[in-house]
Parts: sequence; structure tokens; C-alpha cells
Amino acid sequence: MENQADCGDGGLQWYAQVGCLEQIEAESEERMKAIMSTFEIHRATKRRAKLRLGMSGPAGSGKTYSSLLIAGGLGGRVGMIDTEHGSGDLYADLLPEGYDVLTLAPPYTPARYIEAIHALEQAGVSTIIVDSLTHAWSGEGGSLDRQGKIADKSGNSWQAWRQVTPEHNALVEALLQSPCHIIATMRAKTEYVQEKDDRTGKTVVRKIGLAPIMRDGIEYEFTTFFELDVQHMAYVGKDRTRVFDGTIFKPEIATGKQLVNWLDSGEDERRPATMTEAKKAELKQSIRSAGTLDELFNAFAIAYRVATALSDSAALAELTKVKDDRKAVLEAEQEAEDGVHA
Repeated sequence: MENQADCGDGGLQWYAQVGCLEQIEAESEERMKAIMSTFEIHRATKRRAKLRLGMSGPAGSGKTYSSLLIAGGLGGRVGMIDTEHGSGDLYADLLPEGYDVLTLAPPYTPARYIEAIHALEQAGVSTIIVDSLTHAWSGEGGSLDRQGKIADKSGNSWQAWRQVTPEHNALVEALLQSPCHIIATMRAKTEYVQEKDDRTGKTVVRKIGLAPIMRDGIEYEFTTFFELDVQHMAYVGKDRTRVFDGTIFKPEIATGKQLVNWLDSGEDERRPATMTEAKKAELKQSIRSAGTLDELFNAFAIAYRVATALSDSAALAELTKVKDDRKAVLEAEQEAEDGVHA
């Protein structure tokens, strides 16, 4: 930049340029202060965590059996959400301490899955097995079913997804924010391949499992993801723990013990402040103002995320009570309306 003596206007242009630069620097500094006050930066620290394990496999791969063994290794009380027509009771003698079963019947809406998760949380279980998560996507009343019915009525497929996607996301949030360990099983698309048996030289047909039957990308939501084959062997599709990276093994109780050792090998989780009374009142009002069950679902999903992010179980219990009361009112109103139309 030219110095003041080189300017023929007595330095006015030079002073203007300097003043402009100083203003820009001042504004940039203020902007950076605002940014720094918005975000928290801390040194990376491994903290104790809860398991988020996903498992997929074709029929007969042992998803239910394997999930129970792993849950047994994690320790504590185990609860299972069973959508597989009573398969959750088939292994009642598998764990010495036993386990609880919550049978979930159609419709398999994300909202009902979330309510089932909350019910087991409030029952005091340590590990929740969701067997299986696939029904929330492709089962009766699941996301695909709801999207199709909404699209048929509105004639707009994209608009239908705008209603269904938030429901699916709320279920994922409930799984990720739960104070319990979560093991979610998923059915896998099945394909048959022909291979040559090296021992006999004959061609044999083998069943293999492909991608899980769930919304694309669901694997990325979990800390660890196992893919099971019909020989009950687990292939590690993803493993942030690095305990099983690159291995092929048969899941057992020791698998759960390995996982819990890694989960507990860190500092205690930081506990944020409890929910303020003002925020609690705001969330309660939002729940009470819901005019439909869908609106109630969305209002409570927000309240649930806020309460679980704060690890405020007392606030969650209060908000759940308000939600249950409002749900009873809305269901009664719907029954009365259906009776009039009948």
C-alpha cells in the first residue's frame, strides 16, 4: 500500500483505507467472539458410554439368539421389544437371570416403537433389545406403509416423505439418546449364490444376507454393526470400538463382556444441568396444545430429546405423564368422532 506521503490528496485516501481495514478487523473480531460463544471446544476425551449395536442377517442367522447372548455379557436387567411373533420367548432359558419381553403388535409405527422404548426405560432395564427394527420401516404401519398411504391420498410422494421422515428420525433419536444399552436387530435382504464345494467338486447353493431392510444409511447411526450369516458368524461392518475390527466370530456372552469393558474404559460422563422450570413449562404447553396424535408425537419427540440430552429423568417422567394424559384425551375424542360417523 502507498504511504501517506505518496498520496496527492493530503493522505485522505490513505486514512480512508486504513480506517476501512480497521473497521473490517473490528467486525471480524466481534464475529469471531460471537462464534466462539456459540460453540464449545474441548479436548477430546474418551468417556463412558452406552452401547449402540446394530445387527443384520437373513432368516436363520441367529439375530435374536446372538443379541440375547451379547446382552447377557453386558450385565444388568435385559428387556426385549419383540415384533417377531413371539420369538422373544423361545429362549427363555438362555440367560440364567432371565429377561423381560414387551410384545409389539401392528401397527409398527415409529411412535409405538418410541413408546415401547420409554416403557422399558421406565421399567428399569439396563439393555433394550429391539427385535426387530425392520418392522418400523417395512412392516404394517411402518414408514414405507405410511408413506404409501399418504401419497395415495395426496398424490404427492415427496410431500408424503416430508411427513414420514421426521417420524423415522425421532425413532433414531430415541435409540441414540436412550440411557440404556441398545441392541437393534434387522432383517437382511436375502440372495442365493452358487458356489463350487472345494471338497466334493460339486456346485452348492448358499444363502447370503445383503443390506439390512431399513432406511439406507442406518448402519452409520450405530457404534458397532455386525452382519450375521446362516452359520451364525458375525462379520464386522463397522466398529468404532476397534475391538472386533477385521474379525469374523460367533457372538457369545464374552462378546458382550468385551464391549462393556471398552464402554466403561473412560471418564465418567459429564452431567449437564437439569431442565429449567421455564423450559419444562414450555414443553408441557406444547404437548397439551397438540390437536392430533401426530402433533402430539412430534411435540413429545422434541421434549424427549431435550430431557435425555440433559439426562434429566425426573423431567422426562413429568413430560411423559403429560403426554399420556393428552393422548388419552385425543384417543377418546377420536373414538367419539368415529362413533358419530358410524
